[in-house]
Amino acid sequence: MPTSNETLKERLARYREITITVIGRKSGKKISVPVWFVFEEEKSKDDKLKKDGSKKDKSKKETLYLLPVQGSDTQWYKNVLHNPSIWIDARGAEAEFRPTPVTNPTEVKSLVDKFREKYGAKDVKKYYSKLDVAVMVPVD
Repeated sequence: MPTSNETLKERLARYREITITVIGRKSGKKISVPVWFVFEEEKSKDDKLKKDGSKKDKSKKETLYLLPVQGSDTQWYKNVLHNPSIWIDARGAEAEFRPTPVTNPTEVKSLVDKFREKYGAKDVKKYYSKLDVAVMVPVD
């Protein structure tokens, strides 16, 4: 039976929308919001072949990227800055993580491009009004 993290990763690889839950910086209450995301699995550069030609254990870096629809003005983003915990729910597969804000313009642009690739440039332009920040969530 897969672990809850494995189930979560499988669902992140399949779905287009998840629910995030953050702690309100003023209310202290949990607030849930549906969001779009990009999930990436990167193989480690350290993957090498054994003498028999088979691969050594693969270590994957799995990362979930979130793009706040109103950039740094988005309420859930402000809440994450105040209380850096985030709960991810992908259709019943849930886990808590410590997100990292992404503010470097070059990195944010790269992530916006990933969102455009997944959801289409037209929809990203339609729904996202400010593209100045993103959030990275290591999923290990």
